[in-house]
Amino acid sequence: MDYSSLPKVELHLHLDCSVSFSVARQLKPGLSLKAYEEEFIAPPKCKDLADFLKRAVKGFELLQSREALRLSTLDLLQQLERENVVYTEIRFAPLLHTQQGLAPEAVVETVLEALKEGQATYGLHANLILCTLRRFSAGQSMATARLAERYHGQGVAGFDIAGDEANYELAPHIPAFQYVHEKGVPATAHAGEARGPESVRESVQHLHLSRIGHGVRVTEDPWLMDEIRASGLHLEICPTSNIQTDIYPAMPDHAVHQLLQEGFPLSINTDGRTLVNVSLSEEYRRIGHAFHWSPDQYRATLEAAINAAFTTETIKAGLLSQIREAWGDGS
Repeated sequence: MDYSSLPKVELHLHLDCSVSFSVARQLKPGLSLKAYEEEFIAPPKCKDLADFLKRAVKGFELLQSREALRLSTLDLLQQLERENVVYTEIRFAPLLHTQQGLAPEAVVETVLEALKEGQATYGLHANLILCTLRRFSAGQSMATARLAERYHGQGVAGFDIAGDEANYELAPHIPAFQYVHEKGVPATAHAGEARGPESVRESVQHLHLSRIGHGVRVTEDPWLMDEIRASGLHLEICPTSNIQTDIYPAMPDHAVHQLLQEGFPLSINTDGRTLVNVSLSEEYRRIGHAFHWSPDQYRATLEAAINAAFTTETIKAGLLSQIREAWGDGS
């Protein structure tokens, strides 16, 4: 089945983990393909999430100017358009892109301008999610939350926390999530990836979440599984990334099939197209090979993604029509 020709949705996609070779070489003349593959792409199997995240540094180090941010955003939208991704939410941590003097506001505005330009050029819908990081201070998290509030409705659609959940506490970041909740900014959070189900429980308890990034380790706690399913929280699942960070040995061992069968609303995502070295169409192909999903099963994840998207009901209605026309209406 040619998944690249069918319309798709991606909710969990990191900008700085998706820098293509053409953009990297443009920003760093003389960069060889070999060096790019060694520096920007994580190996198929890392020791753990912390090891995986070490490989993410090159991406944000390269994106420290307005032009670099614009180029990478436009290029990512072009990558998505080529495989018929019709809606996406791209996330990044603005404070990581201030190393050469850009103000955080300039970082966000540059990416928003590029998103607007790219949507007009490539014809897909795109929004931005601003991330804080586990290793950031409470002040840095609050600064990012204030940016999310300031630009909410102008292309910024949500707030997130990413990074090494196994080695950094959640507590310093709770006030930032309380702030965006009070201001009406939707939130998601990376949880249940490097740490087990307790990470999901803690995040759900304190962060006012609409979605969970990854969340796959809820399967280790049947009581929590029941609670999350009953809550309707959407799981942004990134299968190949989870294998790379050694949560699972290989795709047939992944929990995505179990979670879908048991009624969890979930979406399929790449996490980072360069770092993980996978396209969304390839994620679909690998799932199909491991679990033999029918078009109806893929459509269920796409409908769940649209229902959970941080966008307007009008856009959601149009996307649902597009998906059902291409994938079938389930009848």
